[in-house]
Parts: sequence; C-alpha cells; structure tokens
Amino acid sequence: MFDAEVHQLQNMRPLVHCITNPVSLNDCANFLLACGASPIMADHPEESAEITSASHALVLNLGMLNPSRFEAMEKSVCQAGRQGIPILLDPVGAGASSYRLRCARELLQSAKISVVRGNRSEIAALCGLPAKGKGVDAACSSPVPEELYDAAHNLSNTTGAVVEITSDTDVITDGIRRVYVKGGSPAMARITGTGCMLSALIGAFLAVKPSDPLEASAIATALMKRFGEAAALNMECLSTGYGSMRTYLIDAAGKIDFLALQGGFQIEDR
Repeated sequence: MFDAEVHQLQNMRPLVHCITNPVSLNDCANFLLACGASPIMADHPEESAEITSASHALVLNLGMLNPSRFEAMEKSVCQAGRQGIPILLDPVGAGASSYRLRCARELLQSAKISVVRGNRSEIAALCGLPAKGKGVDAACSSPVPEELYDAAHNLSNTTGAVVEITSDTDVITDGIRRVYVKGGSPAMARITGTGCMLSALIGAFLAVKPSDPLEASAIATALMKRFGEAAALNMECLSTGYGSMRTYLIDAAGKIDFLALQGGFQIEDR
C-alpha cells in the first residue's frame, strides 16, 4: 500500500536530525537505519543549527530536557524555519512538568512545526486541558474523549501543525480531516522508546512528503503499528520476553519494504 513511499524513502536516504532524549537515542538511530533513513543526533547548541541545515527533517523530543538541549532545539528550529525543513515536535512529558510544557509551547510559537505527536496526556496539556498522566506511560486504552479531539483540531488550526494523538487507535488531524490508524500490539507499551521511534519515523516520511504532513504521519504510524504486530508475533512464537521486543521492532523495520507491499493497514479517513 505504501510501497512507493517506502521506495522513495530508501532511495532518498533522508538525513534526519534527531534532538532526542538519551533513553531512546540508540533505539531511534538504529530504527531509522533499519528503515533506510540516515540518522544524526547533535544536541550541542554550538553545532545543532549547522547540523540541521544539512538535514532533510528535524525531530525534537522533550524527554530528559535540560537548558542546553533546549537551546540547541531553539537554534535548530530557527534554522529549519529559514530553510523550510519540516519539523516534528514530540512533547514528551508535557503533562508532567510546567517546564516541559512551557518549552513545548515556545517551540510551537518560534517556527512552523509540521507535526506534533504525543500521547493523550501530552496533547491535552498542550491544549490547556487537564493532563491526567504523568509520563511517557500516560497512554490509556479507553476511548479518547471528544473534548480532546476538538482541542486537537483547534491546536492544529491555531499552530498550522498536524496533531497526532497516540493511543490504541492513533488519531491524526490537520484541523479539517481526522484520520484513525488502528493496529499495533499492547506489548509496544511495555518497553521504552516506541513513541520516540515513531516520531523519528514520521520525521523520515516528512522528508519524503514535506508538503503533506498528515499523509506522512499516517504512513509512518500505520507502518509502526505493523512493526509492533510483527515484533509481538516473534515474541510469542519464540517464547521470549519484553527485552526482545525492541530488537524485534528493529528487525521488522528492516523489512519495511515487504510489509509496505503486503498492505492490510487499518486506516480510516473521516
């Protein structure tokens, strides 16, 4: 279904600059490499803008945020804005601390962000709604309330960014359309970094489709759910545990062209 976009990704090998948190740094790098993209991680303010200027996409992850890393993000965002480089913002833990929330809002105001992707707690916090979760595990299996859908629509219209709410069923909106992406495995929530890897993958597809961030997000999200299904199946068949899940996700990412051609993705556009 997405074989043309995947082939374009692998032929282009976009350089994706990820200013991400140390918890998932290695996972994101290996995951992007397995998919066919080229990762680079530079979070020092003295070089971040220069690295961004040579990149095809910029991914900002607020996990383990500190003043130095935030300064690097600000400089990179300004550079990306000048060059029209697509930007993804992952407001990790925005519902957990006022510092992260303030930084996320400052980044949203400082340049044109292409996509904001977070769990329901993080997106709720950005929208000014009560954030019930306190960390990256703040996802919930219950249906996303309509109030949050409406708030995400408003956030998209206000900022110009596509907004994605990650849950059992991911919801992506550009302020007009609402795309639902189903699938994946509950096992994905039992290891760290799966959301960070998804953000990195969206960044890679933003490089491929910079003028259509909603489609880039939907493609990356559908593929990530397929990776999760394949990894969970491996875990079950081989009778291994969650420590293997991360490895199996990267293994599945290495088969991205086969999985994209196979189709069967659960996407609903309303």
